[in-house]
Formats: sequence, C-alpha cells, structure tokens
Amino acid sequence: MRERQAARERRRAREFEAFVGGAGGRLLRAAVLLTGENGQTGETGKNSLTGAGPHEAAERLLTAALADTYACWDRLRGEDPYEHARQELAARFARSAQRYRRTHGALEQLAPRERLVLVLRLHEGIAEEQVAACLGLPTERVRVLCTRAVAVLRSRRTPSGVP
Repeated sequence: MRERQAARERRRAREFEAFVGGAGGRLLRAAVLLTGENGQTGETGKNSLTGAGPHEAAERLLTAALADTYACWDRLRGEDPYEHARQELAARFARSAQRYRRTHGALEQLAPRERLVLVLRLHEGIAEEQVAACLGLPTERVRVLCTRAVAVLRSRRTPSGVP
C-alpha cells in the first residue's frame, strides 16, 4: 500500500514538474505584467531600489498560485492545469491588488483591476465573457475596463510611437 502511494506521489510530482517546465515562463510573464515589475536590475541581478530580485513580487504571486495548483493536482484530471493556475494567479492578484498600486513601466498608469483585465484579455487571449466570469463582473464592465486601459496606454505613447 505504501509503495503504491509513494509511486503515485512520484508520478504526481513528475507531472507537475513537467507542467511548470512548460507553462512556468508564460505564467511568470503574466505575473510580472500584473505586478508591474519592470525588472530593472543592477550588476548583481538584484533590484537596485529594493535589493531584491527583479521580479520578487511576481515570483511570490506565481509561487502561491502554483502551490494551490499542486494541492489541487489530483482533482484536475481532465481539466487544463494552466487554466486553473492562471485563474488562481488572477484571483490572488485581485485579492491583494492594493500592494501593486505603485508600479513602474508602461502599466504604471493603470489601476490594478484594469491591469488584470488587460493582461487576461490581451496577453492571455481570454474572451471577455470568461474574464467577466472569473472576476465576477458583467461582460460590459470588462469591455469598459479593457478599452480604458488600452486608451491610457495609447495616450502615453510619444509622437514617435515608442512608449
């Protein structure tokens, strides 16, 4: 009995490692966009302002989302683990969005909810209806938030077209 359970745990760990190996980069990029970290580092690879790694908040956010995904791994049979991890990432960001108000880079002018909608809609390519369901918002509200976010980003462009 113990051998069977140990074998199941090893298989579960291998499957999850393969998932993270394939999807981890894309999920980290989404987390970086959500947190607004620009990754400006000095020679040491640490953020020159905080002394932390360039994407510390994004990595914390992603780690928590992946931990939840791993905890639910056996229940995800037949479901898309990427979808679960992305939803957990979005939910964790939404619950703690006030932490990410002060960001740097192109997304600094956006409110956290606008940033979340923009990342889910444009970076992840999720339909408005799915984003609305994920965030518990009406579809029209998601459309307005996305339109406003895009307008803000476009207004920031310089005359040469470079942000």
